[in-house]
Amino acid sequence: MSSARPPAEGAPTVVGPADWPTYHHDNARTGVAGQLAPLGTLHRAWQARLDGAVYGQPLVIGDKVIAATEHNTVYALAAGDGHVLWSASLGSPAPGSELPCGDIDPLGITGTPAYDQSSGLVFVVAETAGGRHTLAGVDLASGAVGLRRALPPPRGDEVAHQQRAALTVLDGWVYVAYGGLNGDCANYIGSVVAAPTTGTGGLRSYAVPTPREGGIWAPGGAVVHHGQLLYSVGNGESTQNYDHSDSVLALTPALTLADSFSPRQWITDNENDLDLGSMGPALIDNRVLAVGKRGTGYLLDAARLGGIGGQLTSQPLCPAFGGSAVAGSTVYLPCPEGTLALDVDPAGSMRVRWKAPVPADGSPVVGGGAVWVADTQGGVLYALDPATGAPRQQIDVGALPRFVSPTLSGAHVYLGTTTGVVAVTVR
Repeated sequence: MSSARPPAEGAPTVVGPADWPTYHHDNARTGVAGQLAPLGTLHRAWQARLDGAVYGQPLVIGDKVIAATEHNTVYALAAGDGHVLWSASLGSPAPGSELPCGDIDPLGITGTPAYDQSSGLVFVVAETAGGRHTLAGVDLASGAVGLRRALPPPRGDEVAHQQRAALTVLDGWVYVAYGGLNGDCANYIGSVVAAPTTGTGGLRSYAVPTPREGGIWAPGGAVVHHGQLLYSVGNGESTQNYDHSDSVLALTPALTLADSFSPRQWITDNENDLDLGSMGPALIDNRVLAVGKRGTGYLLDAARLGGIGGQLTSQPLCPAFGGSAVAGSTVYLPCPEGTLALDVDPAGSMRVRWKAPVPADGSPVVGGGAVWVADTQGGVLYALDPATGAPRQQIDVGALPRFVSPTLSGAHVYLGTTTGVVAVTVR
């Protein structure tokens, strides 16, 4: 651990009810903001041009919007007008020419940060020249880099790994998942590494027991349920011996495997890149919904995931990419042709409520009486009617990264863009 400068004095900022401290608001990844102002007429409040694209979801803590860029800079922006309060640079990003494949150039901070109210640190993972991965904790109040340590994946070639999944802070540890670069090249193996939030002490790790691939790359990262971490995993290289790829895995906080689920046709999915890892698990009370590239929805018992082919029920839904939102018993799925609303009966049935009539393909969130989702190709933010999926409001927001998801807080919606952050007023 090394400290760039001492952190600010005073107690860390406590997370409030209107804050958004992690991907999709909470460790269950519900994507629900109960404090968002009711929907009125959308207006662009401000746009902050930063030093790179913002792939991770912005965080909101108090009066600060936290954004991390592909140029390895963490920014605190004023929530009201977007001016820069502080910035922290974590080194030069990895240029695309140094990587074996991929579609982000340069490659810096991609995964959504997580705020730890116990230490007051915002945790991020930066990729730097040579494909090295570094965990950093940045003080929310001052922007001081309070800790920094190397955090390589436990197996494979470090340069072949990409850190896209959101970070998770849980009980004094920060959990980081790794997948591969776009193109599935070179020797990468999906894994999770955990470090103490104090910055000192040994690491914990888990690697998918596959010869290669098995990436954990869905933007939502872990879903925490009853103290365990649920991850969706991509296809592995094995087509004979079961390797826990193409799966939902339940890991203990110590990063031992507690439970798993894979479709019965996991071999075919592995052979055809139809992995279950394209969307993070959705938690609905005591049920887990898993949907991947094949487009089949698998409803699982959260207490016993079922092993191979052990789902409670399954049905065709849509290929899903990104993170879902869960409001009560309704799940909003990120489908390429537009958001899909699915009602889940805890007894074990699923019913499609609606499919959005607009190309809202980003990862949805819910608040203020609307489902918020972006058209990542057209650069449009939509507010959809939760009952019907019809657009109630829409606004142009500019060029967006893939899998982008809005952040809801107060009377604003914040979105990462290819040039920074845009804020939209909801009333």
